[in-house]
Amino acid sequence: MSRLPIKPAWLLAGFLVLVAVLVGSAAPRAYAADAVASYAVEGSLALDGTLNVQATISFDGAAPTSLVQRFATTRQVLGDREYVYRLSDVKATVDGQPIAATSSDTAGSTLVTLPTQGVTAPVVLSYVVHGAAIAEPSGETTVAWRLLQGLSLPVKEFTASVQVPSMIQSVQCEAGPPSSPGVCTFWGGGTHDYPDPTFNDGPRGVGEVVEVIMRFPAGAVTPNEQVRELWSLDRAFSTAPLQLGLALALLVVGGLGFWALHRRIGRDAAAAEPKLVAEFRPVGDGESEFRVRDGIRPGQVGTLVDERVDPVDVTATLLDLAVRGHLRIEELPKSSKYAEGEWTFTRRTGGDELRPYERTLLDAVAPADGQPVAISELPAAIGAVIHTVQDQLYDDVVALGWFARRPDQTRNSWFRLGFGLFVVAILATIVLAAFTSFGLVGLALIAVSLLAVFLGQEMPARTSEGVALLNGLGLLRAQLLGNPTDQMPKGRELAELSEVLPYAVVLGGHERWLKALVDADDEEHADSTDLDWYHAPDDWHLCDLPASLSRLVTTIQGKLFAR
Repeated sequence: MSRLPIKPAWLLAGFLVLVAVLVGSAAPRAYAADAVASYAVEGSLALDGTLNVQATISFDGAAPTSLVQRFATTRQVLGDREYVYRLSDVKATVDGQPIAATSSDTAGSTLVTLPTQGVTAPVVLSYVVHGAAIAEPSGETTVAWRLLQGLSLPVKEFTASVQVPSMIQSVQCEAGPPSSPGVCTFWGGGTHDYPDPTFNDGPRGVGEVVEVIMRFPAGAVTPNEQVRELWSLDRAFSTAPLQLGLALALLVVGGLGFWALHRRIGRDAAAAEPKLVAEFRPVGDGESEFRVRDGIRPGQVGTLVDERVDPVDVTATLLDLAVRGHLRIEELPKSSKYAEGEWTFTRRTGGDELRPYERTLLDAVAPADGQPVAISELPAAIGAVIHTVQDQLYDDVVALGWFARRPDQTRNSWFRLGFGLFVVAILATIVLAAFTSFGLVGLALIAVSLLAVFLGQEMPARTSEGVALLNGLGLLRAQLLGNPTDQMPKGRELAELSEVLPYAVVLGGHERWLKALVDADDEEHADSTDLDWYHAPDDWHLCDLPASLSRLVTTIQGKLFAR
């Protein structure tokens, strides 16, 4: 078997390839830098407080594709405030030639991106800071700025020097994490021999800061701080002297204004001599009878007293209609010992004239066809006409000259006004709290509007005629509570005492007059029909009247409230 001859040229070629492979593998590779070798700052502070910064950035190896630095443009301080900084004239150069650096503002920061791919010389970043000169309460000016911050690579060495326009009072340097920096490695200057402060620090990690703080005498550097108020509940409802004073002034002015308005248009007319509504007139030795003047009804009395038509007035009117012969109330036997009580109302022919509200009420509870209406049907019967009854009774007291205007209309007008003010005050409070520190003023407006709502309920004003009758009602109430109940004319006790009851229900003291009715019964047999206006089961006695009427009044008022 023959072999091919090995030529010397092939051996040489193989040797050269082997050498190339070995040399290539041993040659160093170019990796992108993973740190900034030095970050050297030269700063210059102007008299107007602007700070010119020029940072020379040298890489520890080949430059990365890009370098990013984020500058914080807000800084929160005590008192719900924050300082706002602004960067301008942001530029970057390499060997004196500009590079396409980009600057973008985001919420609370300015982001600067430097395209550094292929850069072999240091990058020089320059910018101007506005807002770093802060006025102190003492009149001095403090200039504070983080010359190193938000860098995307760690820094091995940081140096800085700042040219200042005048002597400084103090200088300080802080370095470390943004949230809790410590002190720098070295800082100095600010003396006659070395007026410009210098700073050294390092190494620093990604995003860590180096902040220089210089304080100048009053007038040496003009403050250019920009302060933005931050929203907070404490700030929105500040109790500072101005805000608190305005709120209190508004409360006082509003309160005094409504008080004066109430005295002017909501107060009763001047006091007048009492005008008697009813009296106990002597008719014999130790005897007197109850006489009502001018046909004034219990429902009218109740409306005059509290300026409202309420269930008590309706109940007293029903009792009065019964006593005057227009209605008979009949208590029905209970179906069982524990059954609910039941009564009926039957129409009768009375002997006197009815007021419009009385006729409407009577037609509802005891129709003219004579069919009795059960008290269980009262909500449906009265519910359909109660608003008419109230309107007619309000019109009645105005027609009698006791009020210049219907009390309910006066209250409604003031309620609408107060509610409108309340809505406006709520909206004003929202706006004031959201955009200012005068939220307390809004709360004062709400309080004043609520004052209008509640004080408006006291605005109905009685005329002099109404005041005279009200004073007379005071005398009548005193008599109902204190006049002897055993002095009614003999033989007519039941009728006379019955006439007192509706007025006593409205003004007070009806218990003692019911007891007088019981005491007037000197018979032992049943009294189911002794009262012309109230009939009861066959075994009923007058001594049962207080309990029966108490249940009746409670039931009527409960039905009226539940309608």
